[in-house]
Amino acid sequence: MSEAPHGNPIKTPAQLLAVVIAGFAVPIIIIVMLAYYVDSSTRTGAGTDSLAETAVAQRIAPLAQVEIRDANAPRVYRTGEEVYKAVCSACHAAGTAGAPKFTNTADWSPRIAQGFDTLWHTALTGKGAMPARGGTSPDDFSDYEIGRAVAYMANNAGANFADPPVPAAGASGAAAASAAAPAAAAGASDAGAAQAAAAMAAMASIPQAAAPAAGATQSADASQAGKALYTQICQACHAAGVLNAPKFGDKEAWAPRLKDPMDTVYNYALHGKGAMPPKGGSTASDADVKAAVDYMVSAAK
Repeated sequence: MSEAPHGNPIKTPAQLLAVVIAGFAVPIIIIVMLAYYVDSSTRTGAGTDSLAETAVAQRIAPLAQVEIRDANAPRVYRTGEEVYKAVCSACHAAGTAGAPKFTNTADWSPRIAQGFDTLWHTALTGKGAMPARGGTSPDDFSDYEIGRAVAYMANNAGANFADPPVPAAGASGAAAASAAAPAAAAGASDAGAAQAAAAMAAMASIPQAAAPAAGATQSADASQAGKALYTQICQACHAAGVLNAPKFGDKEAWAPRLKDPMDTVYNYALHGKGAMPPKGGSTASDADVKAAVDYMVSAAK
């Protein structure tokens, strides 16, 4: 039996033409589709990001920049949470270097028992591995903002501290910053906050150039110098007993302080204690400060 001959699929000239066209068209279509796919996909290669607009702008940015602010604009103080996140969380979030861990009541309980004033003072002056003000400067965060951060951390660990009193409008410099020193303990009354605000306003209004009363007049004796410095500086708090300052002429308030040697009392006045800044926030000489202490002590005997 003989086999049947194979049939030719292309039987007409039209079919041959169609096959030829398809042989050219199909590969071209496939190539175009692949090229479109590759071009539309995201490509990341070495050096690609270095030419981005943001990267170029960072490279050509000047080292020094000038930021213009309105000196008359009211200052916007940061919240305790903002200060905590910017500064304190570096150690307190994980309890690094012995820092009381955030929200850990066991770590914070003995510290809360010391009171807000003590915690605030510790934050401002430093303790152990913690630098003063958490390593910042007064230009970065004010004493008031540091106090807010202290209250925020303590309150998240079981305390019920009130924020420190808001600094008086226009207060600036060492006197105003120190006047906002720890004075708002847990549950401080409105009257206490008002007293603190009044003291800060009084301290801020003191003309610092006139602070060293006796320094300008060498012939003035110690008694006159002490009285003058008390009138200009010390009475802002001592006249009414603001911020727990021993009231002028109050023997009962001065009695526990006078149990210490006078050198110790002088040291408190010269270097500060509690809410009282060094030299009361003035630039008076050591001799004038001691004379002011003697003047107040003599009135309390």
